[in-house]
Amino acid sequence: MLDSLWQSPKAMLLILYGRRRVGKTRLLTHWLRRYPGQGLYWVAEPTSSLSQLRSFSQAIMSFMDPEAAIPPEFTFSSWELALRQLARHAQEKRVALFIDEVTYLIDVDPEFVGMLQKIWDHWLSDANLMLVLSGSQMGIMRRHLLDYQAPLYGRATAQTRLMPLPYGATAEFFPDYSAADRVALYAMWGGVPAYWERLDANQPILDNLRQTILPAHSWMVDEARILLSDFITDMHNYVGILRAIADGRQTMGEISKRTGLASGKASFYLSVLRDTGFVTREVPVSHRNREDSRSGRYLVTDPYLRFFYRFISANQSRLALGQLQPLLEQIEADLPAFIERNTWQELARDWLLLASARGVVPVAVEEVGSEWSAGQEIDVVGYSAADNALVMGDCHWSDTPPGPEVVESLLRRAAHALPRRDDDDEPPPVYFVAFSKAPWTAEAHAKAEQLIDAAAAKGKKRTRPLGIRLLDLEQVDRDLADWSV
Repeated sequence: MLDSLWQSPKAMLLILYGRRRVGKTRLLTHWLRRYPGQGLYWVAEPTSSLSQLRSFSQAIMSFMDPEAAIPPEFTFSSWELALRQLARHAQEKRVALFIDEVTYLIDVDPEFVGMLQKIWDHWLSDANLMLVLSGSQMGIMRRHLLDYQAPLYGRATAQTRLMPLPYGATAEFFPDYSAADRVALYAMWGGVPAYWERLDANQPILDNLRQTILPAHSWMVDEARILLSDFITDMHNYVGILRAIADGRQTMGEISKRTGLASGKASFYLSVLRDTGFVTREVPVSHRNREDSRSGRYLVTDPYLRFFYRFISANQSRLALGQLQPLLEQIEADLPAFIERNTWQELARDWLLLASARGVVPVAVEEVGSEWSAGQEIDVVGYSAADNALVMGDCHWSDTPPGPEVVESLLRRAAHALPRRDDDDEPPPVYFVAFSKAPWTAEAHAKAEQLIDAAAAKGKKRTRPLGIRLLDLEQVDRDLADWSV
């Protein structure tokens, strides 16, 4: 994308955003190294507006005239003059300007974006310039740069959220780990490359965890505070809510009861956390068109934060006292259930979206989520509006190979999870998938085909089965590795 923008003869504006440590700075600086002398990378800092302008002014002057001796107190009198000077310089040759952590500028000078819009319209848009604005505070990036009401709305040539690496990349980065180990790694650290770099691929997963939470180098303990400090100052209630959600209290009522906060207060804190991108609210797939659904539940979307607030946050006093081994034993015992409820379901949904795009399943899925209603829960539900068809599946994370009873349970619960229909309505076509850590038994495979054939022969019921597929971890791991390239 950067190459494409750079090769254009026109002025280009890219807005790049994403969580801390995801690789925005590495991406930009790596790209600049390929074009020495043609681009300037400048990062804003949490300091005063005057200090920001001075730092930027000196960086601009050094870039335009590398041999010049710039006085340490030199500064342009305004951002407009500094950027106009760059615009003149960019008339002669193609120039790239990367402003990283732009939200620090917006924090100290809310008028900065409006000023930039004016300069872009009058000067920069006619220059031979590629401008990239990058930041980690996603709520501020959206409000000031991306939303319809934002001053720069409509000016950006491109905007993109840099996402963590997909699970499939773990196979290349940690080739000696088993698939189960790499799922555990992904459950703890997600796809953040800066975290992966800190791990020793020659050590077992729990030994890596031990090293990252030791008081001597407890970067994993400090990281949660650093991530949230960009958005909030008084963390007490936010931490309580994150702990509650990570521990499985996901409805408003459960969160309020666990934290002791009134629902109105909890709702406010949750809105802030949703604005950060670290928490989301999901509704059942059958409620996808109902904004006011009361069946919503809250999820911590970031794997690292989810793991930290489930296992580490409440145990920091134990860590300070050196009681590391009991905590690691507790994590090892509880990790399978945590993976089954979170990471394995997410990987299954990823698999379904990618498989659908490749025609591996017979339903062209447009969205993926879950279904929970009438006392039934289905872990993975994909929906195709074009075909009014569904994919429904379950996720199991156990070393014991699942048998035919698991297949029977899925088909039975799937039928009851769907909304009731009139007798004259055509039942929706449904394809079934089931995901297991361990290989499925031969009896499970035989039973799956038998049940699908029997359901199809019965005629009109709540579903019209299209088939069933039973997948184990090894197959999902291979597919996600192949499809992530």
